[in-house]
Amino acid sequence: MELFSKQTNIDFIRRLPMAYVLSALLIIISIGSLATRSLNFGLDFTGGTLIQLQYADAPEINDIRTALSDGGFDDAVVQTFGTTRDIVVRIAPRGDTSSADLSTQVVSALRSSNVGEMELGRVEFVGPQIGSELRDQGGLAMVYVLIGILIYIAMRFQWRFSLGAVLALVHDLVITFGFLSVFQVEFDLTVVAAILAVLGYSLNDTIVVFDRIRENFRTMRKGGPKDVINTSVNQTLSRTIMTSCTTLIVLIVLFYLGGSIIHAFAYTLIIGVLIGTYSSIFVASAAVLKLGVSKQDLIPVQKEGEALDEMP
Repeated sequence: MELFSKQTNIDFIRRLPMAYVLSALLIIISIGSLATRSLNFGLDFTGGTLIQLQYADAPEINDIRTALSDGGFDDAVVQTFGTTRDIVVRIAPRGDTSSADLSTQVVSALRSSNVGEMELGRVEFVGPQIGSELRDQGGLAMVYVLIGILIYIAMRFQWRFSLGAVLALVHDLVITFGFLSVFQVEFDLTVVAAILAVLGYSLNDTIVVFDRIRENFRTMRKGGPKDVINTSVNQTLSRTIMTSCTTLIVLIVLFYLGGSIIHAFAYTLIIGVLIGTYSSIFVASAAVLKLGVSKQDLIPVQKEGEALDEMP
């Protein structure tokens, strides 16, 4: 704790050009990957067939995946549902093959592999139209979040802070989507939830820095906006690093030990926390500085005669 109890004195403003280059490079790679490879949409968005199986004894998930792969279902998603004996298999659409035929082929492949005794529970088909609606609604949810953040910070701080926060969040979103596209992580509803959580985490970090900037503008007698922002980022740096590290420890454990069900969820949060921490230090404060924030913007204007009215 002694390391974090000392006040750092890092000149972040002088390092902004390097941050600009890094951000620009990541954004270009992200946009390029999204334009050429797009996202690896899961069955929640593309549609497909859901098959629920009930085993007499809890099977090994890897054995089921191997059996399905040998049967020609390399893209099958296998998850537990409720208990360890209830298994859900998701199959992407396959041309004109009906859900009934797909379920028959899946059951046949599993029974021939001797994974265990099981019964077919239910078969459901998710059409591409429903998946398209979910994709549109997820996109609208993110847009509404950004609009709400814009209004909230403008009311609590000042419009320059509001634009700076939204620019930082858009920066985080683009790069996070870029990582998902580059590594072709399956994009499903759990990833949408993770991205919304990333927005909240990044915004919280940014507001902590903004709050300290506002306080220092009112209390620091010497120094211009660059000095105030540099001091504020240094004063909140230990809190930012400690919060990020403790969050990442939990997410890394989830990523490696949580199983395939939350693999994409944990991966998205890890990338989001790293990018969000970086943007709260460099992007958000730099955006406020470039927008021309000054002490006059944050000190309330005292009306003429107000001091006399308060006298007894």
